[in-house]
Amino acid sequence: MKSANRATTISAALAMALTVCGAAIAREAPTMTVAVIDFTNQSSSANWWNSDIGNQLADVLSNELSATGDFKVIERQKIHAVLAEQDLASSYRMRPGSSPHTGNVTGAQYLVTGSVSAYTEGTSNTGGGLNIAGFHVGGGKSEAYVAVDVRVIDAETSEVVYSRTVEGRSSGGGVNLGGYLGGGVGGDFMHSKKTPASKAVRAALIEATDYLDCVMVKRDGCEASYQQKEQRRRDSDKKTLDLDG
Repeated sequence: MKSANRATTISAALAMALTVCGAAIAREAPTMTVAVIDFTNQSSSANWWNSDIGNQLADVLSNELSATGDFKVIERQKIHAVLAEQDLASSYRMRPGSSPHTGNVTGAQYLVTGSVSAYTEGTSNTGGGLNIAGFHVGGGKSEAYVAVDVRVIDAETSEVVYSRTVEGRSSGGGVNLGGYLGGGVGGDFMHSKKTPASKAVRAALIEATDYLDCVMVKRDGCEASYQQKEQRRRDSDKKTLDLDG
């Protein structure tokens, strides 16, 4: 009798453990499906921007969102194909009503994109350094600031459901190869992580990831901190405009 009771107890414990484990797995599975589309540039001072950067920044943000474990990110090649079809439909070369909704084709609930809206870079002289073949090495410190406008679009309705300006800052020094190349991202963002511009952009994309994870998935009160950041940014922009005026 005791053996039967012990077996029943063990079976019940195992069943409960499996139930708890299954619930934990269910909670951990990403339920928010997004697709990240190419970034754009609205800043005239981002002299490092080229035709490939928008695609590279979208790739970085896709990786960051996927790494949170809270988002299922649709493969970007699939998105490019769908958007190309949507562009074809909007050009009136397809009969009305024949184009599918982006969300239906890709499985994405939301499209995420961003635009570089501001970029500044400065170099302060810290003394020292050497001039070699016309280039100055060392003795300087470069600082970079970037603002990125992030938007989340409902894939079915095309409504912008979330939007926020995120900021990134960085500093670095040691090498100055002259104006254009001094702190720029260059031709390949993924292999230019040590420049002030690249570090500032990556910082902004990490901030964007944390913001989207907060407002779209976690929603655990973290929204208040982002509201405070946004208010500080607006106040800072207002002071700058007042000084310029």
